[in-house]
Amino acid sequence: MKQVVQTGRSGGLFLREVPAPTVQPGYLLVRTRASLISAGTERMALRFAQKSLAGKARARPELIRKVMEKARRDGIRATLQAVMSHLDDPLPLGYSACGEVVAVGTGLEGRFTPGTRVAIAGAGLANHAELNLVPENLAAPVPDDVGDEAACFGTLGAIALHAVRNLQLQLGDIAAVIGVGLVGQLAIRFLTLAGVRVVAFDYDPARLALAKSGGAEAIWNLGDGDPLPALEDMTAGRSCDGILIAAATDSSEPFHLAAGLARDRARITLVGLTGTEIPYREFMHKELSLVVSRSYGPGRYDDDFEGRGMKYPPGYVPWTETRNLEETVRLMSPGRSLSLSVEPLITHRIPFEKAEDAYAMVTDNSEPHLGVVLIYGDPPASGLSRLSLRAGTPERDDRGCVMGVLGAGAFARTMLLPHLKAMDGCTLHTLVTTRGLSSGYSAENFGFSIAATDMAAVMENKDINTVLIATRHAEHAKLAAAALAAGKNVLVEKPLALNRDELNAIIDARNRSGSFFQVGFNRRFAPMAVKAAERLQALPAPRVILMRINAGALPAESWQNVPEEGHGRILGELCHFIDLARYWAGAPIRSVNAAAAQVTHGVCDDVTVTLRFADGSLATLVYTAKGDSSFSKELFEAYAGGTVITIDDFRKLTIVADGHATTETARAQDKGHAAQLDAFVSAVTAGHGAPVPEAEAIESTLATFAVLESLRSGEPVTL
Repeated sequence: MKQVVQTGRSGGLFLREVPAPTVQPGYLLVRTRASLISAGTERMALRFAQKSLAGKARARPELIRKVMEKARRDGIRATLQAVMSHLDDPLPLGYSACGEVVAVGTGLEGRFTPGTRVAIAGAGLANHAELNLVPENLAAPVPDDVGDEAACFGTLGAIALHAVRNLQLQLGDIAAVIGVGLVGQLAIRFLTLAGVRVVAFDYDPARLALAKSGGAEAIWNLGDGDPLPALEDMTAGRSCDGILIAAATDSSEPFHLAAGLARDRARITLVGLTGTEIPYREFMHKELSLVVSRSYGPGRYDDDFEGRGMKYPPGYVPWTETRNLEETVRLMSPGRSLSLSVEPLITHRIPFEKAEDAYAMVTDNSEPHLGVVLIYGDPPASGLSRLSLRAGTPERDDRGCVMGVLGAGAFARTMLLPHLKAMDGCTLHTLVTTRGLSSGYSAENFGFSIAATDMAAVMENKDINTVLIATRHAEHAKLAAAALAAGKNVLVEKPLALNRDELNAIIDARNRSGSFFQVGFNRRFAPMAVKAAERLQALPAPRVILMRINAGALPAESWQNVPEEGHGRILGELCHFIDLARYWAGAPIRSVNAAAAQVTHGVCDDVTVTLRFADGSLATLVYTAKGDSSFSKELFEAYAGGTVITIDDFRKLTIVADGHATTETARAQDKGHAAQLDAFVSAVTAGHGAPVPEAEAIESTLATFAVLESLRSGEPVTL
């Protein structure tokens, strides 16, 4: 992997190829997607490293004392060798990043899952590197609606948030923020969210303007003279209740300014790096309190907390560095009425491959900058990867839905064609089956204009703009790809494909076509399933979903028992319930773990599956052929936000909340076939694209493949 490193002796900075870390117990292996260059902090580190030995000594006299003590103890030669060796060590840079978990160390199972996006923190941990190994207490899950570029501000946000907490201000108090670099800007936004009035002080007009747009009630350019008279007017003589110093300077001037701005017994928090000669008399007269903020919060610099995963009792330490990191990324969610927006703070987005150029700009200060974000490319394709789905929607077709149907077996004749026949918006053009008798009979019975036995009768007919594929499983992918390539909208019964190559062929055809496809995952259209989903969407994540499918044994002569034809009930039917779980969870599937009770002739009829979702939701599916077919086939339960929802065989819906149960009973079972067809035909007619996002159908299909892969390997599979 590649990583940004610096040499301590010369200060040279390089993007180097280094060995990738491996996951360790209690740690997460994270593939970086974005990292933030903290310009102030990292510029100082770079400039220190570039100093001569004498310059380093003058800048860090405490290190010289240690060197002298070692020289007296071990001798000059040994000390010199140790110093030079230390200076030759490559130094990692970076401490604030966002990425995707690729492996979870022992002891963290259930808390994090591969595929989860996390904000990560820590010098020497959250590096500017393609892969990072971070302990659990320095990682926080990122909400789905928060982008990578925003989430990589997590560590800087935690620093600012902890500093704000140290001020101990309340709604309506007045705070001064001295220095409006990244940390100062973030602090202003946190203070504003807390209802604190903010006055910002700096020498940079552009940064002051940004502070004003970020919530500062007033700003003052320190180059314009003494701010105290203006502050007296603004505060009616009360001065500031708290002062946050976020400046980076060798001067102690920020402390003199803070003493003048502070009211009696005010609190001052230092989060920047400044000179520390305080005006004693002013501090004493006003009885001012000074707190030097501990970086991200309690837990920082504690090896037991950071390195060994120790937890502090929340009753005594409610806001650790972990919680500050979590809260920062939570507040970034744009769906909140009041949110933390960091987008205005980003001045540069630079590809990770050009990190050396980015640091040259920061070190030389060659152009104005604030938030410099390194953007990492996509990782190499994994075994479960697929082609990207191109965005776009089809154009409206004034002909409406003119449909050709491929296949007219028992399922199509029973569940699909009767409803299509009754639809006003659908013209049944051509029906194709492999047997002429079946084709002719079904075409006449359901009102098709043409009966045929050759698929070309549909694929090559330009009057037909829509194809329904209801053949046996092995033909689905080939026919769907061909229909999309011919510019036709496609409704294909499940399974969409039997393997990843077939799936990629469909995606490729879809990307080249102006049409769309939908998979026959009808259960997400069932009225009871829709009501359950609407209720779940109003409840907070995560959700826990249980599905029991009493599938019953197939007749021995069934074509689905033949691996070469039916390809098993996992691909052929279990996919329905994976998709329904995806619909109810409302979040992407991240990992799949499966176990089989028995495999006979390559076909498995008894399996348990665990799905983990990006938002922490969990679904467990039990699919078995060992039960009595007289018992209900499908029982679903969902738990979220103090509510329980159950559906029994699509005949009975029960919702329990606040100690009260409401039950709905249907006269007839409805698994959503009619509603699915209505939605599909309407989409074709209106030209607004697939009713169900095609990406979700692909995801459910990949998750079904992952079930088989997990059964083969005995291990969870990450999507």
